Amino acid sequence: MIPRYTLPEMGAIWSEESKLNNWLKIEIAVCEAWASLGKIPAAAVQEIKAKARFDVERIQEIEAEVHHDVIAFLTNVGEYVGESSKYIHLA
Repeated sequence: MIPRYTLPEMGAIWSEESKLNNWLKIEIAVCEAWASLGKIPAAAVQEIKAKARFDVERIQEIEAEVHHDVIAFLTNVGEYVGESSKYIHLA
């Protein structure tokens, strides 16, 4: 988007932080669905919900190394979540 033509409200919707927030919400919702099917432990979902967060700058650092935005995002979230992060983004 061209900043001088973008209203702040519209820019916020299309920001990197907003995109990653939506990714995180989706990943948590999928974990909840997997838990409801008995595929992952409910305790893991609670831990993921309690600890899951990300840092845009850290994601950019990781992406510079791995050249993959989703892997960078998942790696950074995993840094916050710990052991239960193995249940995030299951195939």
